[in-house]
Amino acid sequence: MERLNSKLYLQNVYIMKENERLRKKAQLLNQENQALLSELKQKLSKPNKANGASNTVPDLNLNLSSTNNNNSNNHPSSSSN
Repeated sequence: MERLNSKLYLQNVYIMKENERLRKKAQLLNQENQALLSELKQKLSKPNKANGASNTVPDLNLNLSSTNNNNSNNHPSSSSN
């Protein structure tokens, strides 16, 4: 029984480390997406008279709150055995 507990403990530690690694990666990707979105908004806000394009700018306000909420809900929680 103690051997099984040790094995499960090690698996849990591995999963928590992997979860933290993926959380950090998700944060970096989110930051990159925000920077790219800002850059795109700046480019689209400049009038493009050479192409005869209209001055309407599409709404680029993406709903990223669900991504942020998913990241905050992934914190490891303690469980009792």
